[in-house]
Amino acid sequence: KPIQTVTVPTERVPDVIERLRSAISEGKKAYWICPLVEETEESELMSAEERQSVLAQFIKAPIGLVHGRMSGAEKDAAMLAFKSGETRLLVATTVVEVGVDVPDATIMVIEHAERFGLAQLHQLRGRVGRGDEASSCILLYKGPLGETGKARLSILRDSEDGFLIAEEDLKLRGEGELLGTRQSGTPGFKIASLEHHGDLLEIARKDAAYLLERDPELTSERGEAVRTLLYLHRRDEAIRFLHAG
Repeated sequence: KPIQTVTVPTERVPDVIERLRSAISEGKKAYWICPLVEETEESELMSAEERQSVLAQFIKAPIGLVHGRMSGAEKDAAMLAFKSGETRLLVATTVVEVGVDVPDATIMVIEHAERFGLAQLHQLRGRVGRGDEASSCILLYKGPLGETGKARLSILRDSEDGFLIAEEDLKLRGEGELLGTRQSGTPGFKIASLEHHGDLLEIARKDAAYLLERDPELTSERGEAVRTLLYLHRRDEAIRFLHAG
């Protein structure tokens, strides 16, 4: 079923907690996602451990906790308790992003949603909406948001199409580097873009791999031509990355 997605400022956390309290008292199950495992002095973000403690003051039902620093056995036990209904609210970090299937979980709260990438938010939201009941996803954000932050949350609120979300995520993050180490940001192309020229760039990538396989030191006539082009475009440092795979 479609998942109703709403954006809510963090100032309204008390309202969200009250909604959760009511839903859990009716037998529903919910996730509450936090960006951190534990509190740090440098961060203003509430950790999963602290959020569990705060929620326990208002929700008089067992609250589970799962995060990446727990052992595999501890995580399995927490997930089993949630799936069986022993706990009906699970506070977690992004360890539940994939591989978790609890069909009767119908509410997803993502705290500080502005801190997550669009694809990651989509994956987290996908933990609900797996059964027959209507589901909802609450994106808690701390304002003011920049233009990218606003766009990211708006896209997720308005669409559940994974392909569309992936395309928009690419536009917002940038494509990163083909000849480098950055996985996001604009790639520095003068004319081409992955969005519009992906097929041509893939041909170029395969051609470069073919050349390097046969002339790894770029000493042939064609290899020297490539070296010259890289130098002219100030990409001669890319040779090191190509050798590294």
